[in-house]
Amino acid sequence: MTATTAPTRPPSGRLPDERPDNQATETSHVALEFVGARDGEPRRVAVLRALQLGDLLCAVPALRALRARYPGALVTLISLPWARAFAARYRAYIDDFVEFPGWPGLPERTPDPAHIADFLAECHERRFDLAIQLHGSGSHVNELVALLGAQRCAGFFLPGDHVPDDELFVPWPREGSEARRLLRVAEHLGATAPRPDPEFPLTPDDEADLARVPAASALRGERYVCLHPGARFPSRRWPAERFAAVADALVARGLRVAITGTADEAAVTSAVRAAMREPATDLTGSLSLGALGALLSRAALVVSNDTGVSHVTAGVGTPSVVIASGSDAIRWAPGDARRHRVLWHDVPCRPCGHLVCPVGHPCASAVTVHAVLGEALQLLSLRLHAR
Repeated sequence: MTATTAPTRPPSGRLPDERPDNQATETSHVALEFVGARDGEPRRVAVLRALQLGDLLCAVPALRALRARYPGALVTLISLPWARAFAARYRAYIDDFVEFPGWPGLPERTPDPAHIADFLAECHERRFDLAIQLHGSGSHVNELVALLGAQRCAGFFLPGDHVPDDELFVPWPREGSEARRLLRVAEHLGATAPRPDPEFPLTPDDEADLARVPAASALRGERYVCLHPGARFPSRRWPAERFAAVADALVARGLRVAITGTADEAAVTSAVRAAMREPATDLTGSLSLGALGALLSRAALVVSNDTGVSHVTAGVGTPSVVIASGSDAIRWAPGDARRHRVLWHDVPCRPCGHLVCPVGHPCASAVTVHAVLGEALQLLSLRLHAR
C-alpha cells in the first residue's frame, strides 16, 4: 500500500475488504450436536476475549451474530475485570461474566497460578456446551480454551499451532477489518448474513451521568467537536500541538471544542490545552464510559487517535476523523469510510509493536494539520447540509 496522509478509499467508499451489508459472505458452516441439549443446540456458551475497549467493541458484531445463531443459549463473556461493565451494557448479547485471571504467554494480565486454578474450576462447574475463542489468532490461548471443560470448542488457529477441535476451528484471517475477521467463526457456526455494523447502546443512566458534569451540561444545545488526543501507547498518539492547531481552527469557525480523556491521560490533554490559543472545555477524567458515549453522540464531529474512543464514536453514529499512528489502519478502521475518515502514513515498521517510537515517529508526523482539518471541515459541511 502506498504512503498516504489522506484516507485510502476506493470509489465505492469502502475499505478494500468491505462488502455491502446486504451481501452475505460465502462460507461453509457445520451442524453441531451437543449431548443432553434440546434440539442439539448449545445452551451454555462461553466467549473468550480478554482485551481492551476497542477490541471488545470490534467483537460486538460477532456477539450479535452468535446471539442470533443461538437465541436460547446463556452466553458468558470471559474477559478482563474492567469488562464486567461492558457485559452489562450489552445484555442483549451477553448474559453472564467470568473474570479472566491471565494466562502464560498472554500480555493482558500477569497470571496468578492460584487464580487460574480457581478460574478453571469455575468454568468446569458451569458445564459449557460450547467455548468460543474470539481472543485472536489462537497462539498461546487455544490451550486454555481446551481446558475450560466445554463439550466443543471453536475459534481461530495459525498453521502449526494447537487446534482443540479440527471441525470448529478456522484459520485466522490475515486480511480485513477486525470485525469481519471475528465474524468468520460465527459464520462457520452457521450464522447467516451477519453484519459488521458497530453499536454502542446508550441508557438513561448514561444521560444522567453526563448531566451531573456541569462543564458537559453547558455544551447542551451548542455545536461542538470532541477531541480525544490520548491513546494507551505513546506510539499511537498524534502530537498534542497538532490536535491544538486543529482545535483552534475549529473554534475560529464558530464551533466549541470539548477535550476528553481518562484521568491517566491528563498529561496529554493538558499539553493540548497549553498549546491552544482559543478556549476549550476540558473534560479529562470527569466522564464515565457511558457519559462519554452520550457526549460523543451529540457532537457534530470527533477527532481522535486510533483507539477505543474511535469505536465508541462509530457505535453512536457520529462522524469522525481518526489519525492512525503505528496501528494497522485497515484492520482497526471503522467500517464506514464515508462517515469515518482514517488518516495514516505508511512506513515499513507498521504495525508498530513499540510503546514509544524509537525512530522519530514518522507515521504520526507525516499526517499534517492541513489534512486532518480538511477532512474535519468536509464532514462538518456534509452533516450541516444533511439537516
